[in-house]
Amino acid sequence: MGIRNEKQISAPKGMELAPDKEGSLKWNGLTVIQFCLHTQGTKGSFFLKDHLLLFVKSGVYTVKYRNERYTVRSNEMIFLPKAIKVEYVKSGEPGSEYLLDYMMFYLNGDILNKFADYADWKTIQSTNDVVPVSVIPVNVPMRAYIDSLQSYFNQPDPISDGLVGVKFMELLFHLAEINTNLLQQLLHPHPTERSHIEQVVKENVTNPVSIEDLAYLSGRSLSTFKREFRALYNSSPLKWIRNRRLDLASQLLLETTKPVTDICYGCGFENTTHFSKVFKMRFGVSPTEYRRLNMRKE
Repeated sequence: MGIRNEKQISAPKGMELAPDKEGSLKWNGLTVIQFCLHTQGTKGSFFLKDHLLLFVKSGVYTVKYRNERYTVRSNEMIFLPKAIKVEYVKSGEPGSEYLLDYMMFYLNGDILNKFADYADWKTIQSTNDVVPVSVIPVNVPMRAYIDSLQSYFNQPDPISDGLVGVKFMELLFHLAEINTNLLQQLLHPHPTERSHIEQVVKENVTNPVSIEDLAYLSGRSLSTFKREFRALYNSSPLKWIRNRRLDLASQLLLETTKPVTDICYGCGFENTTHFSKVFKMRFGVSPTEYRRLNMRKE
């Protein structure tokens, strides 16, 4: 069995549609998705819309971010911040018929703010330490917590929001015990280092980023990012980025045999309906018709 390749997706939304998903739970800004599969190697990439805690129960999950690789093994987890693209290779252990069992915990600002209020975390001094992407060993209480979630995924009847909420608050208390600096950084973000807008745009133009994501990555407020972007490019970020994606899409339609759907997602668009609509507005015909007409001219 060779290594299987998967398409780049936007997470957590795209993960909800993954064929290997065993179940999921949601509550006020936190999504937990459980996966279980047999694989000797599956490669792919995803773009994170929310912060991610990835916990491996069995198997090996390798993450590549920028020029670094991080290997997460059984009873370990990794923290990945929002608004980044990562590549992965996931595989099961040979002794367990290549079983890979893992959970993904997606956290956004809503759940973090609720926890801060609930735990009165604001009374604790914030930290200026920036916790890097790193593999975090998981202690016995945290492993017991992970095991306790299994019954929630297997529950045939709907579970009350209150009960799910309590379990999710428990997750953040466990995280506080394991890595206080990480939780404090999430609750009291250290200002992101300002980066050149041109660099941020170049690195992310084909990722499914929002303008808010780009502002976050550049270390600027949304209003400041928009103002400085217009000064540089003489255009709004939305219009300029959409046109660059359409330029690339038109090029790929003529120079490759890739399916239109692959080109759509590969250029940073998040659904084919929107892609076809804006493509036709720009070029006067649908992507499929554009390829057919221009191929005929050659």
